[in-house]
Amino acid sequence: MKNYIFKGGKALRHRNYRLFWTGQLVSLIGTWMQNLAQSWLVLTLSNNDPFALGLVAGLQFLPTLLFSLFTGVIADRYSKHRILLITQSSSMAVAALLGVLTVGGWVQLWHVYLCALALGMVNALDMPTRQSFVSEMVGKDDLMNAVALNSTIFNAARVVGPAVAGLLIGLGEAIFRSTEAGVALAIWLNAFSYIAVIIGLLKMDTSKLFQNSRKRLEGSVFKNLGEGLSFIWHTPSIATLIIVVGMVGTFGFNFNVWIPVIAREILKVGADGYGILMAGLGLGALFSSLYIAVNAKNPNHRNILIATAWFAFFEAGVALSGNFFLTLFFMVGTGLAMIQVSAATNTYVQMNTPDHLRGRVMSVYMLVFAGTTPFGSVFVGWLSSAGGTPFSMFTSAVLSGLAVPIALLYYRRNHNYKRAGRAVLTPTPEAAPSTEQ
Repeated sequence: MKNYIFKGGKALRHRNYRLFWTGQLVSLIGTWMQNLAQSWLVLTLSNNDPFALGLVAGLQFLPTLLFSLFTGVIADRYSKHRILLITQSSSMAVAALLGVLTVGGWVQLWHVYLCALALGMVNALDMPTRQSFVSEMVGKDDLMNAVALNSTIFNAARVVGPAVAGLLIGLGEAIFRSTEAGVALAIWLNAFSYIAVIIGLLKMDTSKLFQNSRKRLEGSVFKNLGEGLSFIWHTPSIATLIIVVGMVGTFGFNFNVWIPVIAREILKVGADGYGILMAGLGLGALFSSLYIAVNAKNPNHRNILIATAWFAFFEAGVALSGNFFLTLFFMVGTGLAMIQVSAATNTYVQMNTPDHLRGRVMSVYMLVFAGTTPFGSVFVGWLSSAGGTPFSMFTSAVLSGLAVPIALLYYRRNHNYKRAGRAVLTPTPEAAPSTEQ
Protein backbone atom coordinates (compact mmCIF):
# COMPACT_ATOMS: atom_id res chain seq x y z
CA MET A 1 0.00 0.00 0.00
CA LYS A 2 2.82 2.41 0.88
CA ASN A 3 4.44 1.72 -2.49
CA TYR A 4 1.21 2.59 -4.31
CA ILE A 5 0.85 5.81 -2.34
CA PHE A 6 4.48 6.76 -3.05
CA LYS A 7 4.17 5.97 -6.75
CA GLY A 8 0.93 7.92 -6.98
CA GLY A 9 2.41 11.05 -5.40
CA LYS A 10 6.09 10.98 -6.28
CA ALA A 11 5.96 14.38 -8.04
CA LEU A 12 4.98 15.89 -4.67
CA ARG A 13 8.55 15.38 -3.43
CA HIS A 14 9.32 18.66 -5.23
CA ARG A 15 8.49 21.52 -2.82
CA ASN A 16 7.59 24.00 -5.56
CA TYR A 17 5.14 21.54 -7.06
CA ARG A 18 3.61 20.78 -3.64
CA LEU A 19 2.88 24.48 -3.17
CA PHE A 20 1.41 24.75 -6.67
CA TRP A 21 -0.65 21.55 -6.31
CA THR A 22 -2.13 22.56 -2.95
CA GLY A 23 -3.10 26.01 -4.15
CA GLN A 24 -4.66 24.60 -7.30
CA LEU A 25 -6.73 22.13 -5.26
CA VAL A 26 -8.40 24.98 -3.38
CA SER A 27 -8.76 27.24 -6.40
CA LEU A 28 -10.20 24.60 -8.72
CA ILE A 29 -13.00 23.80 -6.29
CA GLY A 30 -13.97 27.46 -6.52
CA THR A 31 -13.66 27.40 -10.31
CA TRP A 32 -16.08 24.49 -10.64
CA MET A 33 -18.46 26.14 -8.21
CA GLN A 34 -18.56 29.24 -10.39
CA ASN A 35 -18.90 27.20 -13.60
CA LEU A 36 -22.10 25.61 -12.34
CA ALA A 37 -23.41 28.79 -10.73
CA GLN A 38 -22.75 30.84 -13.86
CA SER A 39 -24.52 28.30 -16.10
CA TRP A 40 -27.55 28.27 -13.81
CA LEU A 41 -27.56 32.08 -13.71
CA VAL A 42 -27.49 32.24 -17.52
CA LEU A 43 -30.44 29.83 -17.76
CA THR A 44 -32.36 31.99 -15.29
CA LEU A 45 -31.59 35.26 -17.09
CA SER A 46 -32.25 33.83 -20.58
CA ASN A 47 -35.42 31.86 -19.83
CA ASN A 48 -33.71 28.48 -20.36
CA ASP A 49 -32.13 29.32 -23.72
CA PRO A 50 -29.37 26.77 -24.53
CA PHE A 51 -27.95 29.12 -27.18
CA ALA A 52 -27.15 31.64 -24.43
CA LEU A 53 -25.17 28.94 -22.61
CA GLY A 54 -23.29 28.17 -25.80
CA LEU A 55 -22.56 31.86 -26.36
CA VAL A 56 -21.14 32.28 -22.83
CA ALA A 57 -18.87 29.27 -23.31
CA GLY A 58 -17.87 30.53 -26.74
CA LEU A 59 -16.96 33.98 -25.45
CA GLN A 60 -14.94 32.48 -22.60
CA PHE A 61 -12.78 30.49 -25.01
CA LEU A 62 -12.71 32.90 -27.96
CA PRO A 63 -9.51 34.66 -26.76
CA THR A 64 -7.77 31.27 -26.57
CA LEU A 65 -8.64 30.75 -30.24
CA LEU A 66 -7.41 34.21 -31.23
CA PHE A 67 -4.35 34.71 -29.04
CA SER A 68 -3.06 31.42 -27.61
CA LEU A 69 -0.42 30.95 -30.32
CA PHE A 70 1.07 34.32 -29.43
CA THR A 71 0.75 33.83 -25.67
CA GLY A 72 2.78 30.65 -26.09
CA VAL A 73 5.65 32.80 -27.34
CA ILE A 74 5.24 35.01 -24.25
CA ALA A 75 5.38 31.91 -22.03
CA ASP A 76 8.68 30.88 -23.63
CA ARG A 77 10.17 34.39 -23.51
CA TYR A 78 9.39 35.40 -19.93
CA SER A 79 9.21 33.90 -16.45
CA LYS A 80 6.24 31.54 -16.26
CA HIS A 81 6.20 32.04 -12.50
CA ARG A 82 5.65 35.81 -12.82
CA ILE A 83 3.11 35.37 -15.61
CA LEU A 84 1.02 33.07 -13.41
CA LEU A 85 1.05 35.58 -10.56
CA ILE A 86 -0.44 38.13 -12.94
CA THR A 87 -3.02 35.81 -14.51
CA GLN A 88 -4.25 34.31 -11.23
CA SER A 89 -4.66 37.78 -9.69
CA SER A 90 -6.58 38.92 -12.77
CA SER A 91 -8.90 35.90 -12.62
CA MET A 92 -9.66 36.71 -9.00
CA ALA A 93 -10.59 40.28 -9.98
CA VAL A 94 -12.98 39.11 -12.72
CA ALA A 95 -14.73 36.69 -10.35
CA ALA A 96 -15.06 39.40 -7.71
CA LEU A 97 -16.63 41.78 -10.24
CA LEU A 98 -19.25 39.23 -11.27
CA GLY A 99 -19.87 38.50 -7.58
CA VAL A 100 -20.51 42.20 -6.85
CA LEU A 101 -22.95 42.49 -9.77
CA THR A 102 -24.82 39.37 -8.69
CA VAL A 103 -25.06 40.05 -4.95
CA GLY A 104 -26.18 43.61 -5.66
CA GLY A 105 -29.00 42.41 -7.90
CA TRP A 106 -27.65 44.35 -10.88
CA VAL A 107 -26.49 41.43 -12.99
CA GLN A 108 -27.80 41.17 -16.54
CA LEU A 109 -27.01 38.69 -19.29
CA TRP A 110 -24.59 41.03 -21.05
CA HIS A 111 -22.62 41.39 -17.80
CA VAL A 112 -22.08 37.62 -17.78
CA TYR A 113 -21.01 37.76 -21.44
CA LEU A 114 -18.43 40.48 -20.70
CA CYS A 115 -17.05 38.69 -17.63
CA ALA A 116 -16.78 35.45 -19.59
CA LEU A 117 -14.84 37.26 -22.32
CA ALA A 118 -12.56 38.94 -19.76
CA LEU A 119 -11.82 35.63 -18.05
CA GLY A 120 -11.13 34.12 -21.46
CA MET A 121 -8.54 36.80 -22.20
CA VAL A 122 -6.75 35.93 -18.96
CA ASN A 123 -6.95 32.20 -19.64
CA ALA A 124 -5.48 32.61 -23.12
CA LEU A 125 -2.18 33.42 -21.40
CA ASP A 126 -2.71 31.40 -18.23
CA MET A 127 -3.45 27.98 -19.75
CA PRO A 128 -0.36 27.40 -21.95
CA THR A 129 1.84 28.97 -19.26
CA ARG A 130 0.40 26.79 -16.49
CA GLN A 131 0.61 23.63 -18.58
CA SER A 132 4.25 24.17 -19.57
CA PHE A 133 5.23 25.34 -16.04
CA VAL A 134 4.63 21.84 -14.65
CA SER A 135 7.79 20.42 -16.25
CA GLU A 136 9.82 23.27 -14.75
CA MET A 137 8.65 22.30 -11.27
CA VAL A 138 9.18 18.52 -11.50
CA GLY A 139 11.44 17.77 -14.49
CA LYS A 140 10.77 15.15 -17.15
CA ASP A 141 11.19 12.11 -14.89
CA ASP A 142 8.13 12.99 -12.81
CA LEU A 143 6.17 14.76 -15.54
CA MET A 144 3.57 12.08 -16.22
CA ASN A 145 2.90 11.65 -12.50
CA ALA A 146 2.54 15.43 -12.13
CA VAL A 147 0.09 15.60 -15.06
CA ALA A 148 -1.92 12.77 -13.48
CA LEU A 149 -1.89 14.52 -10.09
CA ASN A 150 -3.06 17.73 -11.76
CA SER A 151 -5.90 15.77 -13.34
CA THR A 152 -6.67 14.24 -9.94
CA ILE A 153 -7.20 17.57 -8.19
CA PHE A 154 -8.96 19.02 -11.23
CA ASN A 155 -11.48 16.22 -11.13
CA ALA A 156 -11.69 16.02 -7.35
CA ALA A 157 -12.70 19.67 -7.58
CA ARG A 158 -15.13 18.73 -10.36
CA VAL A 159 -16.82 16.39 -7.86
CA VAL A 160 -16.89 18.77 -4.89
CA GLY A 161 -17.39 22.15 -6.60
CA PRO A 162 -20.62 21.48 -8.57
CA ALA A 163 -22.17 19.54 -5.67
CA VAL A 164 -21.52 22.42 -3.24
CA ALA A 165 -22.65 25.06 -5.74
CA GLY A 166 -25.84 23.14 -6.53
CA LEU A 167 -26.56 22.87 -2.80
CA LEU A 168 -25.96 26.61 -2.28
CA ILE A 169 -28.25 27.54 -5.17
CA GLY A 170 -30.93 25.15 -3.91
CA LEU A 171 -30.71 26.63 -0.42
CA GLY A 172 -30.87 30.14 -1.83
CA GLU A 173 -34.03 29.31 -3.78
CA ALA A 174 -35.61 27.55 -0.78
CA ILE A 175 -34.73 30.10 1.91
CA PHE A 176 -34.51 33.43 0.09
CA ARG A 177 -36.69 32.59 -2.93
CA SER A 178 -33.78 33.82 -5.03
CA THR A 179 -31.47 32.02 -7.44
CA GLU A 180 -29.03 34.93 -7.32
CA ALA A 181 -28.33 34.50 -3.58
CA GLY A 182 -26.73 31.07 -3.94
CA VAL A 183 -25.10 32.00 -7.23
CA ALA A 184 -23.46 35.07 -5.68
CA LEU A 185 -22.08 33.08 -2.75
CA ALA A 186 -20.59 30.45 -5.07
CA ILE A 187 -18.91 33.12 -7.21
CA TRP A 188 -17.51 34.96 -4.18
CA LEU A 189 -16.06 31.73 -2.78
CA ASN A 190 -14.34 31.22 -6.13
CA ALA A 191 -12.84 34.71 -5.98
CA PHE A 192 -11.38 34.05 -2.54
CA SER A 193 -10.04 30.64 -3.61
CA TYR A 194 -7.45 32.28 -5.88
CA ILE A 195 -5.65 33.52 -2.78
CA ALA A 196 -4.39 29.96 -2.15
CA VAL A 197 -2.70 29.83 -5.58
CA ILE A 198 -1.15 33.27 -5.22
CA ILE A 199 0.28 32.41 -1.78
CA GLY A 200 1.73 29.17 -3.16
CA LEU A 201 3.40 30.98 -6.06
CA LEU A 202 4.87 33.63 -3.73
CA LYS A 203 6.36 30.96 -1.43
CA MET A 204 8.12 29.11 -4.27
CA ASP A 205 11.91 28.98 -4.56
CA THR A 206 12.40 29.87 -8.23
CA SER A 207 16.09 28.91 -8.07
CA LYS A 208 14.95 25.26 -7.77
CA LEU A 209 13.00 25.31 -11.05
CA PHE A 210 14.39 22.86 -13.61
CA GLN A 211 14.43 25.43 -16.42
CA ASN A 212 15.49 28.44 -14.42
CA SER A 213 18.14 29.28 -17.04
CA ARG A 214 15.95 30.01 -20.03
CA LYS A 215 17.11 30.04 -23.64
CA ARG A 216 16.59 33.59 -24.84
CA LEU A 217 14.37 33.81 -27.89
CA GLU A 218 15.62 35.95 -30.72
CA GLY A 219 13.83 37.40 -33.71
CA SER A 220 10.24 38.45 -34.20
CA VAL A 221 7.21 36.97 -32.50
CA PHE A 222 6.10 35.48 -35.82
CA LYS A 223 9.51 33.82 -36.31
CA ASN A 224 9.31 32.31 -32.82
CA LEU A 225 5.76 31.17 -33.48
CA GLY A 226 6.82 29.61 -36.77
CA GLU A 227 9.45 27.52 -34.97
CA GLY A 228 6.80 25.93 -32.76
CA LEU A 229 4.42 25.27 -35.66
CA SER A 230 7.25 23.83 -37.75
CA PHE A 231 8.19 21.42 -34.97
CA ILE A 232 4.61 20.12 -34.78
CA TRP A 233 4.34 19.81 -38.56
CA HIS A 234 7.55 17.78 -38.75
CA THR A 235 6.65 15.57 -35.75
CA PRO A 236 3.68 13.49 -36.97
CA SER A 237 3.24 11.63 -33.68
CA ILE A 238 2.39 14.94 -32.01
CA ALA A 239 0.42 16.33 -34.95
CA THR A 240 -1.84 13.28 -34.89
CA LEU A 241 -2.73 13.77 -31.24
CA ILE A 242 -3.35 17.47 -31.87
CA ILE A 243 -5.98 16.41 -34.43
CA VAL A 244 -7.61 13.97 -31.98
CA VAL A 245 -7.87 16.40 -29.06
CA GLY A 246 -9.01 19.12 -31.47
CA MET A 247 -12.04 17.11 -32.56
CA VAL A 248 -12.89 15.89 -29.06
CA GLY A 249 -12.35 19.35 -27.54
CA THR A 250 -14.47 21.07 -30.17
CA PHE A 251 -17.48 18.77 -30.12
CA GLY A 252 -17.27 16.56 -27.03
CA PHE A 253 -16.48 18.81 -24.08
CA ASN A 254 -19.53 21.10 -24.12
CA PHE A 255 -21.08 19.82 -20.89
CA ASN A 256 -21.86 23.32 -19.65
CA VAL A 257 -24.19 23.70 -22.64
CA TRP A 258 -25.96 20.33 -22.47
CA ILE A 259 -26.17 19.19 -18.86
CA PRO A 260 -27.98 22.22 -17.34
CA VAL A 261 -30.74 21.84 -19.93
CA ILE A 262 -30.91 18.05 -19.56
CA ALA A 263 -31.16 18.42 -15.77
CA ARG A 264 -33.72 21.20 -15.84
CA GLU A 265 -35.91 20.36 -18.83
CA ILE A 266 -35.62 16.58 -19.38
CA LEU A 267 -34.78 14.98 -16.03
CA LYS A 268 -36.60 17.68 -13.98
CA VAL A 269 -34.07 17.47 -11.12
CA GLY A 270 -33.20 21.14 -10.51
CA ALA A 271 -29.88 22.73 -9.51
CA ASP A 272 -28.99 20.06 -6.96
CA GLY A 273 -29.55 17.29 -9.52
CA TYR A 274 -27.45 19.22 -12.02
CA GLY A 275 -24.69 19.40 -9.43
CA ILE A 276 -24.86 15.64 -8.85
CA LEU A 277 -24.61 14.91 -12.59
CA MET A 278 -21.55 17.15 -12.95
CA ALA A 279 -20.09 15.59 -9.80
CA GLY A 280 -20.60 12.17 -11.44
CA LEU A 281 -18.57 13.32 -14.43
CA GLY A 282 -15.88 14.49 -12.04
CA LEU A 283 -15.99 11.27 -10.03
CA GLY A 284 -15.28 9.17 -13.11
CA ALA A 285 -12.50 11.53 -14.11
CA LEU A 286 -11.08 11.40 -10.57
CA PHE A 287 -10.90 7.59 -10.56
CA SER A 288 -9.22 7.70 -13.96
CA SER A 289 -6.67 10.27 -12.79
CA LEU A 290 -5.81 8.24 -9.67
CA TYR A 291 -5.30 5.13 -11.79
CA ILE A 292 -2.92 7.00 -14.10
CA ALA A 293 -1.01 8.47 -11.13
CA VAL A 294 -0.45 5.05 -9.54
CA ASN A 295 0.11 3.09 -12.76
CA ALA A 296 2.08 5.70 -14.68
CA LYS A 297 3.20 4.35 -18.05
CA ASN A 298 4.41 6.15 -21.11
CA PRO A 299 1.27 7.05 -23.10
CA ASN A 300 0.76 5.56 -26.55
CA HIS A 301 -1.52 6.26 -29.46
CA ARG A 302 -3.39 2.96 -29.39
CA ASN A 303 -4.68 3.46 -25.84
CA ILE A 304 -5.58 7.08 -26.55
CA LEU A 305 -7.70 6.07 -29.55
CA ILE A 306 -9.44 3.32 -27.56
CA ALA A 307 -10.25 5.83 -24.81
CA THR A 308 -11.59 8.24 -27.45
CA ALA A 309 -13.98 5.59 -28.74
CA TRP A 310 -15.22 4.84 -25.20
CA PHE A 311 -15.67 8.57 -24.57
CA ALA A 312 -17.94 8.85 -27.63
CA PHE A 313 -19.94 5.80 -26.51
CA PHE A 314 -20.59 7.05 -22.98
CA GLU A 315 -21.43 10.58 -24.15
CA ALA A 316 -23.96 9.15 -26.60
CA GLY A 317 -25.44 7.23 -23.66
CA VAL A 318 -25.94 10.47 -21.72
CA ALA A 319 -27.72 11.96 -24.73
CA LEU A 320 -30.10 9.03 -25.22
CA SER A 321 -30.89 8.28 -21.55
CA GLY A 322 -34.02 9.78 -20.07
CA ASN A 323 -33.48 8.35 -16.60
CA PHE A 324 -31.55 10.23 -13.92
CA PHE A 325 -29.61 7.27 -12.52
CA LEU A 326 -28.78 5.86 -15.96
CA THR A 327 -27.62 9.31 -17.03
CA LEU A 328 -25.45 9.51 -13.91
CA PHE A 329 -23.87 6.14 -14.81
CA PHE A 330 -23.02 7.35 -18.30
CA MET A 331 -21.65 10.62 -16.89
CA VAL A 332 -19.24 8.64 -14.69
CA GLY A 333 -18.15 6.59 -17.71
CA THR A 334 -17.67 9.75 -19.76
CA GLY A 335 -15.40 11.16 -17.06
CA LEU A 336 -13.34 7.96 -16.94
CA ALA A 337 -12.68 7.99 -20.69
CA MET A 338 -12.25 11.76 -20.91
CA ILE A 339 -9.20 11.80 -18.63
CA GLN A 340 -7.63 8.82 -20.35
CA VAL A 341 -7.68 10.94 -23.53
CA SER A 342 -6.69 14.34 -22.15
CA ALA A 343 -4.05 13.30 -19.58
CA ALA A 344 -2.31 10.90 -21.97
CA THR A 345 -2.17 13.37 -24.85
CA ASN A 346 -0.99 16.19 -22.57
CA THR A 347 1.82 14.01 -21.20
CA TYR A 348 2.89 12.67 -24.58
CA VAL A 349 3.10 16.15 -26.12
CA GLN A 350 5.11 17.58 -23.20
CA MET A 351 7.49 14.61 -22.96
CA ASN A 352 8.30 14.74 -26.67
CA THR A 353 8.78 18.50 -26.97
CA PRO A 354 12.12 20.30 -26.41
CA ASP A 355 12.18 22.50 -23.32
CA HIS A 356 12.68 25.76 -25.20
CA LEU A 357 9.67 25.04 -27.46
CA ARG A 358 7.28 23.71 -24.83
CA GLY A 359 5.34 26.93 -24.24
CA ARG A 360 4.68 27.38 -27.96
CA VAL A 361 3.78 23.75 -28.57
CA MET A 362 1.45 23.68 -25.54
CA SER A 363 -0.19 26.87 -26.81
CA VAL A 364 -1.09 25.01 -30.01
CA TYR A 365 -2.31 22.09 -27.91
CA MET A 366 -4.52 24.41 -25.84
CA LEU A 367 -5.69 26.16 -29.02
CA VAL A 368 -7.16 22.96 -30.45
CA PHE A 369 -8.19 21.56 -27.06
CA ALA A 370 -9.92 24.64 -25.66
CA GLY A 371 -9.61 27.41 -28.23
CA THR A 372 -11.96 25.71 -30.67
CA THR A 373 -14.69 25.76 -28.01
CA PRO A 374 -16.22 29.00 -29.41
CA PHE A 375 -17.11 27.12 -32.57
CA GLY A 376 -18.16 23.99 -30.71
CA SER A 377 -20.21 25.74 -28.02
CA VAL A 378 -22.06 28.01 -30.41
CA PHE A 379 -22.61 25.09 -32.81
CA VAL A 380 -24.01 22.73 -30.16
CA GLY A 381 -26.03 25.58 -28.63
CA TRP A 382 -27.60 26.29 -32.01
CA LEU A 383 -28.11 22.57 -32.64
CA SER A 384 -29.82 22.27 -29.24
CA SER A 385 -32.17 25.15 -30.04
CA ALA A 386 -32.96 23.70 -33.47
CA GLY A 387 -33.20 19.96 -32.79
CA GLY A 388 -33.18 19.55 -29.03
CA THR A 389 -30.37 19.03 -26.53
CA PRO A 390 -30.27 15.19 -26.75
CA PHE A 391 -29.92 15.41 -30.54
CA SER A 392 -27.15 17.98 -30.18
CA MET A 393 -25.23 15.88 -27.66
CA PHE A 394 -25.60 12.64 -29.62
CA THR A 395 -24.41 14.33 -32.83
CA SER A 396 -21.38 15.73 -31.00
CA ALA A 397 -20.57 12.28 -29.58
CA VAL A 398 -20.55 10.87 -33.11
CA LEU A 399 -18.31 13.69 -34.34
CA SER A 400 -15.91 13.09 -31.43
CA GLY A 401 -15.79 9.38 -32.27
CA LEU A 402 -14.84 10.19 -35.85
CA ALA A 403 -11.44 11.25 -34.49
CA VAL A 404 -10.57 7.53 -34.25
CA PRO A 405 -10.91 6.56 -37.95
CA ILE A 406 -9.39 9.87 -39.03
CA ALA A 407 -6.33 9.20 -36.86
CA LEU A 408 -6.06 5.62 -38.17
CA LEU A 409 -6.18 6.88 -41.76
CA TYR A 410 -3.46 9.37 -40.93
CA TYR A 411 -1.29 6.54 -39.58
CA ARG A 412 -1.63 4.53 -42.77
CA ARG A 413 -0.88 7.47 -45.03
CA ASN A 414 2.12 8.75 -43.08
CA HIS A 415 5.37 7.05 -44.06
CA ASN A 416 7.00 8.02 -40.74
CA TYR A 417 4.99 5.30 -38.99
CA LYS A 418 6.76 2.09 -39.88
CA ARG A 419 4.70 -0.11 -37.59
CA ALA A 420 1.15 1.19 -37.80
CA GLY A 421 -0.32 -1.70 -35.84
CA ARG A 422 2.02 -1.48 -32.86
CA ALA A 423 0.87 -0.01 -29.54
CA VAL A 424 3.60 2.61 -29.30
CA LEU A 425 4.07 4.87 -32.28
CA THR A 426 7.24 6.91 -31.97
CA PRO A 427 8.62 9.67 -34.20
CA THR A 428 11.35 8.84 -36.65
CA PRO A 429 14.84 10.15 -35.78
CA GLU A 430 14.30 13.05 -38.17
CA ALA A 431 11.11 14.07 -36.38
CA ALA A 432 12.21 13.32 -32.85
CA PRO A 433 12.62 16.37 -30.61
CA SER A 434 16.02 17.74 -29.86
CA THR A 435 17.25 17.81 -26.27
CA GLU A 436 19.28 20.94 -26.89
CA GLN A 437 18.42 23.78 -24.52
